[in-house]
Amino acid sequence: MNSRPQWWKQPRLVSVVVDNPSWIIPFAKELVLSLNEHGDNAVFVDNCRNVQKGGVAFFLGCINIATNEVLKQNYRNLIVHASDLPKGRGFSPLTWQILEGDSRIPICLLEAAELVDSGPVIFREWLEFAGHELINELRAAVGESSITLCRRYLDSDSPLMGKPQIGEASTHRRRRPADSRLDIDQTLRQQFNLLRVVDNHHYPAWFEYLGCRYKITVEKF
Repeated sequence: MNSRPQWWKQPRLVSVVVDNPSWIIPFAKELVLSLNEHGDNAVFVDNCRNVQKGGVAFFLGCINIATNEVLKQNYRNLIVHASDLPKGRGFSPLTWQILEGDSRIPICLLEAAELVDSGPVIFREWLEFAGHELINELRAAVGESSITLCRRYLDSDSPLMGKPQIGEASTHRRRRPADSRLDIDQTLRQQFNLLRVVDNHHYPAWFEYLGCRYKITVEKF
């Protein structure tokens, strides 16, 4: 076990960073509340430039790359990413895997690095889905797992180090509204995974017919 450095002793200064209006914000704020209740000094940060100088910074759902100046503010800079790294680096890893038909989704806690999502992996856990879950249910599972991984790291006796990623890397691109388009010549069964991952408010499922566009909302009842 690594020796415990001075900055690791409670109350540790912790920043939880979400740099965009992401769905994960409520989970990030829940993490902050949990950390403060357990004796640390945690803050929620919505801009990388406002990261406090302290011990640990968790970057959740961020879309911008933190600069070296930002990373220098803390001894440990950690990211939660939902793919089996080094596969699936980049944007929307959960969505891309569901679209590929995967039902077993990995969640990694890793160290921030200059190359996106390339740092050493500290924890790698797996979520199992039945295949019927819609986007809110999928997100909730990932959000709760993210909290668990961050808490698990801080509950360690000393700051754990990750292991280098091994294997061939792949990177997902950012999804666009056009990616939520349905094909009217395919069945609902064929496109069910797409219906599972669309967001009814921000990027709903849609199709085009006879020169008009139509939006479809999806929910359980």
